[in-house]
Amino acid sequence: MDTSRTARGLGRAAVLAIALALTVTGCSSGGSGSGDVAKNVVPAQGVQDDNPQPLDNIKDGGELRSPLQQWVTQWNPYQVDGNYGDAVEIMTYVEAKIFHTDATGVFHPAPEYLTSAEVTSTSPEVITYKINPKAKWSDGKQLSYLDFKAVWQASNGKNPAYNLNSSTGYEQISSVEQGADAQEVKVTFAKPYADWQNLFNPLLPAAGISTPDDFNKGWIEKVPITGGPFKIGTIDKTAQTVTLVPDPAWWGPKPKLDKLTYRVLDASAITQAFLNNEVDYASAGSATSYGQLKDAKDGVIRTGTPWDEVHISFGGNGALADQAVRQAIGHAIDRSALIKIVNQGVPVTFKPLDNHLFMTNQAGYQANAGDWVKFEPDVANQALEKEGWKSPGAGQTRTKDGAPLELHFVVSDGSAQAQLDMATAVQNMLQQIGIKLDVDKVSSKDYFTKYINEGKFDLASWRNTGSFPLSVGVANFQMPQGDNVFGNYSKLSTPEIDSLLKQAAGTLDPVAAAKLYNQADTKIWELGHTIELYQRPSIVAVRKGLANFGASSLADTDILKVGWQK
Repeated sequence: MDTSRTARGLGRAAVLAIALALTVTGCSSGGSGSGDVAKNVVPAQGVQDDNPQPLDNIKDGGELRSPLQQWVTQWNPYQVDGNYGDAVEIMTYVEAKIFHTDATGVFHPAPEYLTSAEVTSTSPEVITYKINPKAKWSDGKQLSYLDFKAVWQASNGKNPAYNLNSSTGYEQISSVEQGADAQEVKVTFAKPYADWQNLFNPLLPAAGISTPDDFNKGWIEKVPITGGPFKIGTIDKTAQTVTLVPDPAWWGPKPKLDKLTYRVLDASAITQAFLNNEVDYASAGSATSYGQLKDAKDGVIRTGTPWDEVHISFGGNGALADQAVRQAIGHAIDRSALIKIVNQGVPVTFKPLDNHLFMTNQAGYQANAGDWVKFEPDVANQALEKEGWKSPGAGQTRTKDGAPLELHFVVSDGSAQAQLDMATAVQNMLQQIGIKLDVDKVSSKDYFTKYINEGKFDLASWRNTGSFPLSVGVANFQMPQGDNVFGNYSKLSTPEIDSLLKQAAGTLDPVAAAKLYNQADTKIWELGHTIELYQRPSIVAVRKGLANFGASSLADTDILKVGWQK
């Protein structure tokens, strides 16, 4: 099962859709999370289930032990291979996380890094940041406008040698300059950008990213410079562990914990590791894992409603380069049947998610799927016939120019049984319209790096998390530039979708922006890019006594306040 936690500040992180979550109707969760039964959850803003405790109630010292979904090779979160939930979270603890979000999704400057950050002009849009003069990197240099400038120059997309996760927001910036002194930064936008607080977060040091070589290769298997309350203790590839320890040079409030330990565990092993008191939290999102964890000794269940969705993505190669074929598959897949499969053992019904950009609990959500994924096998058959894929008979594989219509659904070998059952169901559905679908199991450790990142799939299912604010999701549907696919692993896009998303990201009026985002979403459904399934609440088992830490939501974790109750 997956235990990745959402990290704010970068493009949405991709994580395996192998912990299929409870979505329980009724009252929204809240409070301390001290109970031992699942709370009823409805998607809602402003709720946080993390056992909130004042610092006086928290012990000094102690260790937080966390599972890692896979070994982290690339530590630069701005680089295309570095944008995974676990890695991004760790980087926000060891680098300069200049903004935090609260449970309603509102951004607040982190006083350890910024004394202020505000819009000082609207025509053009200018943001003035004033850096806390105490803030320093581990190489002794003060944080300055040079760090902001380096992040912008690496991330604005103008130099293709920087292999980016996303250029969204940075490509709208026309200049980054020194203000009254080196600790005052003036960022000027050529076009308005509504979600400016999401940029430069976390901030990385100019010394580590100023050249493409440093940006792409300087953070592989190491974190060369830090600037957070914690620093790297050890990175042990042999033991598959990473430890963080408090940085004695940290100028802010002292962290309560004196050690964070991360250990790579196969998805199937994490539940047992929690039961064996080897890790301090684990996903309880599937019926199986919840059944094992709800009564765990020294455990509690905590719930949240983050930006988190489960979907099936199409590749853009071979037969699937044809939009009509992708649309046909959209009519051949019965979403409601797939959702029932993952509902087995869970006493509620998942509701389909009909939007790629908004979650159901966000203002602006509307259902845009329309007829594009309406279950209509006859329509699918007709479309394939029209495209020249001829059927030799019912249940047999179609061919075109002598080639069979054979596709591959790539799944992780660490997937929960429900995920494997879902893939098998899709296989059966496509067989009904003459498509042979092979279900290929691959190593969970290679799933993203060797398959999803490289676009080596026809169908694949994973979760996208943390696409909030909305502009950070632009990268997932952005037109690739050369070898850089941003977050769009399918490599499917159109100039119209690209334009609508960028217009929306530059629209300061949230109502007008939502209209543009929804126009883009309608076109994404038509494109046959992704079949959305459902929004995934966060349901986790957490060790009793762990304070200010729990199920992820729109708020991020303030690691300075996490610790063990007295």
